[in-house]
Amino acid sequence: MNAPLSGRCLCGAVRYRCPAPIAPPTLCHCESCRRAAGAHVVAWLTVPLAALEFTAGEPVIYHSSASVRRGFCGRCGTPLTYWTSKRSDEIDLTIATLDAPDGVAPVDHVWMSDALVWDRPADGLPEHLHSRGSDST
Repeated sequence: MNAPLSGRCLCGAVRYRCPAPIAPPTLCHCESCRRAAGAHVVAWLTVPLAALEFTAGEPVIYHSSASVRRGFCGRCGTPLTYWTSKRSDEIDLTIATLDAPDGVAPVDHVWMSDALVWDRPADGLPEHLHSRGSDST
């Protein structure tokens, strides 16, 4: 997983390249991610903001809260990025938009306190009530 990664939105209007993740990838079950993606969980990887390069197009930015900006393709709507001022030098990318997502496997689940009642992972990965470092479920 040390080789550069690349990815794109559904329609291909936005393409990107980035280095390997700087933190273990995760599966987020928070309400904000669920609503932004229209899915019960979103898989994320984290890279240095300065190292993310858009090679075609640029994502449209939506300010989902005072400290959070989410990027998506303005043409097809694919969710691509998550940036927070709390970690301003990092950015998260949706793993499913990678050209080779199988090589970037999440290691845990975060924000299980927001998970839908029928969303109970059975993959054996650690589960955190909130962010990493919170009590595990």
